[in-house]
Amino acid sequence: MRYRLTFIIGAAVGYVLGARAGRERYEQLRKGAQRVAQNPAVRNTAESAAQNGRAMTATAIHSLGERLPTSISDRIRGLREKGQENEDDWGTTNT
Repeated sequence: MRYRLTFIIGAAVGYVLGARAGRERYEQLRKGAQRVAQNPAVRNTAESAAQNGRAMTATAIHSLGERLPTSISDRIRGLREKGQENEDDWGTTNT
């Protein structure tokens, strides 16, 4: 209950402060976030983190080996194949 009340109070304070800042400030924040997201260093870091996550997942799945039920291993294989459809010749995603 305490956490719910804290969340509601925080949301209310955020709403009031956001309403006071207005549309102009919102647009400034949005443009700043877009610049950060379009920064090549940020994009490369995000792609590297995604590739590392995929590699770690593959390693974990391989180490589990035969312990996984067939239905789960089939599902993982299907998701892996689906994810590879979105990759280009360099092995990166087309986002």
